[in-house]
Amino acid sequence: MSVIIELSIFPLDKGTNSLSPYVARVLDVIKSSALSHTLGPMGTCIEGEWDEVMGVVDSCYKELEKDSDRIYLTMKVDSRKGRKNGLTSKINSVQEKTR
Repeated sequence: MSVIIELSIFPLDKGTNSLSPYVARVLDVIKSSALSHTLGPMGTCIEGEWDEVMGVVDSCYKELEKDSDRIYLTMKVDSRKGRKNGLTSKINSVQEKTR
């Protein structure tokens, strides 16, 4: 089953400074998966089959677990049989309908 997830994951034990170095590490994990993905300001969308995407989520968690004592993770999932290129087609469908 094809899924699109929006993942937001970061450590909570790194003070008040920027968390972008940790987010960048997670993004490197996502990029290495070769799954379609889109970075957003509040999370990253990843598209693929359930097991593949959940494997990437697990790898992201394990990447931060190496040096974090507390990790925050939220995930939204849209699952749809037979969908292809959902990351772009969903956006295009809305943009075609706007004025």
